[in-house]
Amino acid sequence: MKTIVKQLRQIIITALLISAALPVFAQTKRHGINSQHKDFYQLLRDANLTFKLPSGCKEISPVNNEYFSFDFAMEIPGKDFEMWLQVKSQRQNWNSYEHSQYNKERELANPDSMYKEISQAIAISLSGDTSYLVRNMPPDILARYNADAGKSYLVNLLNMRVTKHYKYALIIALQQNHTGTLVAVYFTNEKDPDFYKDVNRAGSCLKFIPPATD
Repeated sequence: MKTIVKQLRQIIITALLISAALPVFAQTKRHGINSQHKDFYQLLRDANLTFKLPSGCKEISPVNNEYFSFDFAMEIPGKDFEMWLQVKSQRQNWNSYEHSQYNKERELANPDSMYKEISQAIAISLSGDTSYLVRNMPPDILARYNADAGKSYLVNLLNMRVTKHYKYALIIALQQNHTGTLVAVYFTNEKDPDFYKDVNRAGSCLKFIPPATD
């Protein structure tokens, strides 16, 4: 048993190191629901996102500890359903990447692919392994969010207090090129049609602003 726990801890630490190694903006520690708003809305602006709390949803304190760092969270009262949000601007990363193209000694990863590494690290951290179901987001869903790329992960969760012992999670990662990354994690105990209806309901709160056209 001790060996399994040790291996599981190593998997989670490795996943977190992958995420931490990505060049992203530093986030400050938040204290309580009200004090998170300023930081969250600034992140939204930087990532070119709009947000509106859906009717019937209630804001809750986001998880922000040594293992998981999220910017906003909400629940649907009376249901076993939560949504955690992580928002990252990629504007500065993209500028750095463009400049690095002229410097052969300083090669950087393309920021437009970071949504893959970020969401995969979260999936591993929540499940403890890599036996999750992953799919590319279909074009109609990308268009709904004004996103250029995305992936979804359906994972069986580790039994953890931090996730309130939920059984399953659906992770949605969306990317608007050169601009921002959005990761939404939906928690449930039942993978039934009602869950996916709640996902659509809660997920309607966020959308990338279409890029300006000449």
